[in-house]
Amino acid sequence: MNMYKIIEKPLVTEKGAGMLANGNWVVFRVHPGSNKIQIREAVQKIFDVKVLHVNTQVVQGKSKRFGKTIGQSKTWKKAMVQLKEGEKIEIFEGV
Repeated sequence: MNMYKIIEKPLVTEKGAGMLANGNWVVFRVHPGSNKIQIREAVQKIFDVKVLHVNTQVVQGKSKRFGKTIGQSKTWKKAMVQLKEGEKIEIFEGV
């Protein structure tokens, strides 16, 4: 799998900003079929940083109602990546 398809986008939230400040953790939305090893390699190659730990979580889709019909948003995967002390990713600098 292409490493640019593994990392879909960064997740910038209040909780993620707190994780960045306290433990140098960054949060990404990743491809649902990727594993921790692929995520680690993709982050290290794309952002040129050293990754210590990778935690993943599958976020279940929520039920949505559109008038009479009931739909559901897609299930997606989140990856929390801890960077080595002193390393940083410029995308998360303004957070």
